[in-house]
Amino acid sequence: MCGIAGFINLKGVQNLELSGALEDAAQALNQRGPDCQSTYHPKPALGFAHARLSVIDTSESANQPMSACDNRYTIVFNGEIYNYQELKERLEKEKQEVFHTVSDTEVILRMFHHYGKSCVHSFNGFFAFAIYDKEKDETFIARDRLGIKPLLYTQTKDAFLFASEMKALLKFGIQKDLDFVSLQQYFQFNYIPNPATVFKGVFKLKPGHYVTIDALGSVKEDRYYSIPFTKKYANLSYEKAQSELVHHLDKAVQRRLVSDVPLGSFLSGGIDSSVIATLAARHQANLNTFSIGFADNPYFDETQYANLVAKKIKSNHTVFSLSNADLYENLHDILDYIDEPFADSSALPVYILSKKTRQHVTVALSGDGADELFGGYNKHQAEYLVQQDNLLNTLVSVGGPLWDKLPKSRHSKLGNLFRQLDRFAQGKKLDTPERYWRWCSFSPESYAKKLLKTDLGKSQGEFLSRKVDILKHFNLANDINETLYTDMHLVLVNDMLTKVDLMSMANSLEVRVPFLDHELVNFAFQLPGEFKVSKKGRKRIVKDAFRRMLPPELYSRNKMGFEVPLLQWFRSDLKALIVDDLLADDFIEEQNIFNIDTIRDLKKQLFSSNPGDIHAQIWALIVFQTWYKKYMV
Repeated sequence: MCGIAGFINLKGVQNLELSGALEDAAQALNQRGPDCQSTYHPKPALGFAHARLSVIDTSESANQPMSACDNRYTIVFNGEIYNYQELKERLEKEKQEVFHTVSDTEVILRMFHHYGKSCVHSFNGFFAFAIYDKEKDETFIARDRLGIKPLLYTQTKDAFLFASEMKALLKFGIQKDLDFVSLQQYFQFNYIPNPATVFKGVFKLKPGHYVTIDALGSVKEDRYYSIPFTKKYANLSYEKAQSELVHHLDKAVQRRLVSDVPLGSFLSGGIDSSVIATLAARHQANLNTFSIGFADNPYFDETQYANLVAKKIKSNHTVFSLSNADLYENLHDILDYIDEPFADSSALPVYILSKKTRQHVTVALSGDGADELFGGYNKHQAEYLVQQDNLLNTLVSVGGPLWDKLPKSRHSKLGNLFRQLDRFAQGKKLDTPERYWRWCSFSPESYAKKLLKTDLGKSQGEFLSRKVDILKHFNLANDINETLYTDMHLVLVNDMLTKVDLMSMANSLEVRVPFLDHELVNFAFQLPGEFKVSKKGRKRIVKDAFRRMLPPELYSRNKMGFEVPLLQWFRSDLKALIVDDLLADDFIEEQNIFNIDTIRDLKKQLFSSNPGDIHAQIWALIVFQTWYKKYMV
């Protein structure tokens, strides 16, 4: 696991500013790669930077940038290739290759030498890498199939620049023009969907895509992978599908146990992480497992369930018990690390879990991805229910005017029920794509228009174009797989994977996600939707396939989601920061980004007796304002 950055001058001439920034770009990535930061600058028009976290072949010979094949090829690589050993054996046998390291990095280089761009089809893993071919004077840049590892890029009239994180890309002196369509989406979702970023002209390389920059400076982007959305296994029995799922996931976990440094597994007490830890314990004795408990929030504390799993699989289990003070103590470190606005507040416990876990191991397995693959969210069950013609649906819909007037909040059981009933009733009025869009949003589209001062009417065409692209997988077939497929392209890559990558890399911890093994993903999206979500519940096939392996107590409880006590902080510890600094009238007017009346209304509601769910909108503003002060002022 590492961080990468680089530049290619498209006109083949020297740029002293880019050359001088190469070392700074490497240093900007030092938390992603604390073990070694190095650069490769073979000619004035090209430079690569690398920051290494040593996981496979920890020797200096495996440091990067790495060259091979008589120095024809040089690579900077972020990620892991789990099947590198079998690929190495194939190259030794079929191509008589002689290796000089035992790293997966060298395997990529030699696979590229023999198979060119098509080598990416052979890799099982997560990655973002750039390879320079000195003989052809070409650069090849690729991102893994599902977007587990990030890769940002921008193209000026003279250069192509790339990096694992925005903070490294900024070292090259790129243009920082705010993209107000991205801001409109950010204040709706609390993240910015790819390929856009907060800056105009800066993009995220899409999952399953690669870029080629040839000797003439021509830049071409192509897609090499898309999830096969078919019904290949429509006739497979449910029992056989369960067996196949166990087989695929067990192989995925086993692949991800390869490591030359200490390895463990997150264990929250939920189904997904429990399945991963259980399978990992099959193949690794004395597995290290880690969970966090919330001393001040016993309602959200799942450690009793994690303890049951740990006892059953005989793992070396460690529980980190956190108070609200512990959470608050790490808040500003997270805000400081974020280099593009990202306001999923659950990043806070992920950051602390990563920080604590890194004190014991360098690699951790995670259950992320299962909810998007197999339908684990409330909105998935709601989508199934809304498609049913029954009395309950009718009653909830008829009660819409009532739910609209009742107090709604995530912070009380009754208020949360009213909130969910209102969302369901409102969503039922919409067609499937629009319903999905609304249920993925923290705020309606009208909120961003009211919040942002810029005339968004001028950019509505671009906003609608991005929206249409996100929703293009809906064919109105009333198949839950369409919702899950869209989740894989929107929620998974832009929210969940971004969160895990950011928070783990901030602590130099590599997190591996077996549920997102592409062979398992391919299998999952060829199963009938009713295997995943039905009247029997969410994530049905995962729960049933592993029922015999897990403690029964895990099945007699509701899915929990920890709520960071943001509202409490906003009205106490963070009040002065909000009122006197980040959302102060003079700063808002100086920025000229937000409508000051809207900001005043938000602050008024925040400190009223009925704040509702204002905390999510305030948090998105705090994240943005903190980012703005660091990178734009």
